[in-house]
Amino acid sequence: MRTQIEGSRAVARAVALARPEVISAYPISPQTHIVEALSEMVKTAELAPCEYINVESEFGAMSVAIGASAAGARTYTATASQGLLYMAEAVYNASGLGLPIVMTIANRAIGAPINIWNDHSDSMSQRDSGWLQLYAESNQEAVDMHLQAFRIAEELSLPVMVCMDGYVLTHAYEQVDIPAQEQVDAFLPPFEPQQVLDPDQPMSIGAMVGPEAFTEVRYLAHLKQMRALDVIPEVAAYFHTAFGRVAGGLVQGYRSEDADTIVVALGSVLGTIKDTIDELRETGMRIGAVGIKTFRPFPLAGIHAMLGHARRVVVVERAVAIGIGGIVALNVRSALTDPAPRVYTVVAGLGGRAITTASLRALFRDAAADRLQPLTFLDLNTALVERELQRMQRRRSGPHAENMLRDVGAIAASPVLG
Repeated sequence: MRTQIEGSRAVARAVALARPEVISAYPISPQTHIVEALSEMVKTAELAPCEYINVESEFGAMSVAIGASAAGARTYTATASQGLLYMAEAVYNASGLGLPIVMTIANRAIGAPINIWNDHSDSMSQRDSGWLQLYAESNQEAVDMHLQAFRIAEELSLPVMVCMDGYVLTHAYEQVDIPAQEQVDAFLPPFEPQQVLDPDQPMSIGAMVGPEAFTEVRYLAHLKQMRALDVIPEVAAYFHTAFGRVAGGLVQGYRSEDADTIVVALGSVLGTIKDTIDELRETGMRIGAVGIKTFRPFPLAGIHAMLGHARRVVVVERAVAIGIGGIVALNVRSALTDPAPRVYTVVAGLGGRAITTASLRALFRDAAADRLQPLTFLDLNTALVERELQRMQRRRSGPHAENMLRDVGAIAASPVLG
C-alpha cells in the first residue's frame, strides 16, 4: 500500500513485517524515530510476539542482540555515529560468531568536532568488521533492503547493516509502498537458525582460538562474505519477482552504457547525481552513473564490468580516510585493470554539507575536461582553511573547529544527541 510516511517510520514498519522476535534499542539521533516506532508497535501488540528490550548503551544493544540471536531469535537493532563506535567491540563479535542480526545504520558524522548531520563516516569505519553492508538510495529502497537483509542474513548466517542517510532519508516524508504482511511472509520464511544455544546440549560460544586455527577461522569468515556476492543478487531477483520493484543487488547503472565519464557513488546522493546527469546529457555530454548498493562484500566483478569502457571515473563519497583520501575510490581502483580509466576521488557532503546540482554540474564538467585533481574536496572553503593555517603558525592557536566557527560567524553549540 502506498502511503506518505517518514523514512524512519517506513523502515520500522518494514522491520515489523519481518516479524523480529527480539529488538534491543538505545536511542541516538537520527536513528531514534525507528526504534520509537517499533516500541509503539510492540506496546500495542501490533508487533507480537516480540520482546523489546531497552538497554543502557549501544554496547548493551549489540550485546543483547548477540545473546538473542545465539538463542535462536530473529533479532534487530539500530544505531548511528558515536553509537556504532561505542558498540564496535560487540559488532566484531556478532560477525565473528556468524549471527544473522539485522541493524539499521542511520548514517551520521562522527567527531570530534561534534556533528549530528549526515555523512558515511560511521558505517565506513566498520567496513571491515565482517558485516555485510547495504546502502539505500531512497526510502523505498531502504524499506525493500530491510526485507531483503533478513533473508540474506539468515541464508548466510551473517549480520547485515542496512545504511540509510540520516535526516536526508530518515526524516524525509515521501510516498513509500509498504507491502502487505502476506507478501512479506511469502518472501521471508520463518527463521531457522544454523546455530543455536540449547540447554540440552550445552556449549560455549566465543571461545579462545590460538594461532593454530585463527587464520582458518578468519578465512572462513571471508569465504562466507564472498558467498554473499551470489546470494545478494539472487535475493534481489526474487524480491523483484515477488514485489515488482528493482531494489538492492550489488550495483546498478544509470545511463552508463555509452558514457565516457562515469560517476560512482552510494546512498541518497545518487538521486542528485542522476538529476545532474540528465541535465548534462541534454548538452551532449556522455556521462552516466553506477550506484554501489552493496559495499561489503565489495562487488569487484560488477564494478569492473560497468566501468571497463569508461575513459574516466569520478567517485563521489561522503567520508574521508584521513591521511590518504577516498575510501570508496580505493576499492573502485582495485576492481580496475590495465588499461584503467582515470579515477578521480571527490569527498563531498561531510557533516551534512549540501551537495547541490550546481556544484555537481561544475564538478562533472571539470572531470570531463580532465581538470580535476586526483583528490578533490567539493565546495571546500579555501579562504577559511588558509586563515586557520596562518593561525597555526603562531603558538597556542587553539582548536580548529572553534577558530573557524568564529571566522564564519557561527556560535559553537552543544546539541542534544539522544
